[in-house]
Amino acid sequence: MRLDYETLDPEEISELETFLTSAKVFISDYTGLNQAEIDVHESFVVAIFVLVQDMYDNRSYYVDKSHINHVIESILEMHSVNLL
Repeated sequence: MRLDYETLDPEEISELETFLTSAKVFISDYTGLNQAEIDVHESFVVAIFVLVQDMYDNRSYYVDKSHINHVIESILEMHSVNLL
């Protein structure tokens, strides 16, 4: 479903902003990169879009690491410095 930002109510906008923050934190935690390092890699844009969409569709404020999308996992692993 495509969202029209103009028709969203303030509660939905706030929820999307929370999903966006959660997606960025998940990427940072998964890869070990800080926000500035994440912003350098354009491939993370796709990962963020997919993560936010998944959280929005499921109305979930976290990413289930056991059911992560394989495309997202591939993107994150390409840039991961968190090898523990």
